Amino acid sequence: MEYTDDANAEDGGGFSFLASGRRIVGDRVGAEKTKHRFGEHIAGDRRETSPYELSFQDDIEWRLLCKTTLETKELNKLKEAIHNNYFFEMFIEDLPMWGYVGDFEDEDAILGEMEGSHTYLFPHLHFKIGTNNGQIVSAAVTTERDRRVDITNVHKPTTVQFSYSVEWFEDDLPWKMRMTRYADSRFLPSSFEIHWLSIINSFVLVLLLTAFLTIILMRVLKNDFSRYMELDDESLEEEESGWKLIHGDVFRFPEFPVLFCASVGTGAQLTFATLSLLVLALTNLISTTRRGSILAGMVVLYCLTCSIGSFVSTRLYFQMGGKAWVRCVLFTAGLFPLPVTFVFMWVNTVALAHGSTSALPFTTILTITFIYALVAFPLTVLGGILAKNYASHDFNAPTRTTKVAREIPTEVPWYRTRFVQMLISGFLPFSAIYIELHYIFAAMWGHQMYTLFGILLFAFILLLIVTSFISVALLYFQLAREDHRWWWSAFINAGMTGLFIYAYSFFYYFHRSGMSGLLQSSFYFGYMAIISFAFFLMLGSAGFHFSLLFVKHIYSRVKCD
Repeated sequence: MEYTDDANAEDGGGFSFLASGRRIVGDRVGAEKTKHRFGEHIAGDRRETSPYELSFQDDIEWRLLCKTTLETKELNKLKEAIHNNYFFEMFIEDLPMWGYVGDFEDEDAILGEMEGSHTYLFPHLHFKIGTNNGQIVSAAVTTERDRRVDITNVHKPTTVQFSYSVEWFEDDLPWKMRMTRYADSRFLPSSFEIHWLSIINSFVLVLLLTAFLTIILMRVLKNDFSRYMELDDESLEEEESGWKLIHGDVFRFPEFPVLFCASVGTGAQLTFATLSLLVLALTNLISTTRRGSILAGMVVLYCLTCSIGSFVSTRLYFQMGGKAWVRCVLFTAGLFPLPVTFVFMWVNTVALAHGSTSALPFTTILTITFIYALVAFPLTVLGGILAKNYASHDFNAPTRTTKVAREIPTEVPWYRTRFVQMLISGFLPFSAIYIELHYIFAAMWGHQMYTLFGILLFAFILLLIVTSFISVALLYFQLAREDHRWWWSAFINAGMTGLFIYAYSFFYYFHRSGMSGLLQSSFYFGYMAIISFAFFLMLGSAGFHFSLLFVKHIYSRVKCD
């Protein structure tokens, strides 16, 4: 059996609160480091052997683990841990079990500890383990309040007997389904129906947006096509206004083409990697029961898909007439890893200063560096070379671009300004994932296990669809007011949901998480910034590609000189 010590339900890392010289040991040696997997290192897990000795199918009514006297220093650490809702996590056959270190009574919710309040330590653990066909399929640990020890007075040394009991029973749960019961754990999301409510909410939004595009937008476009076909260019200039007037400017390439192409390519790469990860998790090709396996899988998939991002960005750059394709490849190679590196350097330094297990060992840092240098970067260069030599460099614009850019109208109603469009494009997709987002945050920052990857994959696909539909709708209104600078606006509008996710992270931190302090704040806001940036790139890339198809389609339907 192995265990880890975790802080309150949302924490930046685990701490060992017993002094090393007084770790609880019995006949079985405890607190010995075990060999960790790559994903466990990334997740900050540092498992150690526990002194609890269990034999298969051997019930234990009561067994003394050890008897020790806790001094003031240790009592203070334990009391602080109990008041901060610290819990421990143990594993049997990769099945996690959770339990609280202790409990307190008669404390004021605002003032905290008062006269007459008590703090109790739970020295006895009861293990209940289920088997099916000779395999362990369920495990749980409970504490017994009848055997608790009062440690309110930390100035008085307290002698504590640590003990445990074990109960084995036959469970009808199949081995392959042994992780399903964790969805009902009090440490995990408890309402499966709420997840489906989130999906139904997203699906209804997709249907509404689809109806909006097909019924309203298509009818408007049909009327536009009819009107523009009946008018020549001179009468159009004199009597009409709208998106056809900017046919000579709509395919004028954006400013900062290298950065734009790198952003689109990196977003496409992250989207493909995320979809692949969710599919692998759904098919159990990546173990979702092992802590850190999802993070390790994402690191590996990101490196393996670097050629995709470089291929997409370099091909688009050549289609824009770019010549410095090497610069585009280098931008693509560093656009996402560099911010991750800067955030990691900061949070890892803070973790080291606080003695947290979340600080990555030097060997793990070296491993990730070698993976990027020997796998990710060469694949990025390979993708750029393939795009240069084999991809089509023709943009195939349906209209010719004029030499002089058309003047953009400056008088725009407030509800059609860029700022309002950004709010709309970010809020609507965010509202579709809001409910599911709460459970994802709880799983990420509450050391919980997320098992509903089918729902998550469906929600992610719906998010991409909703974002793309909204981007096209807002793009039409932008072109209708004769604003041809749509490239960056389509990308930014689609990616605004990432900023809404980061804004929601502030609400979750202050009102839901219970986190505080420099360590937890650094980890939370640092890595949430990276996640939000990733969503900004993914959704921005999806929205741009959908918008590009829309623009090419509508301008290929009208006659332009």
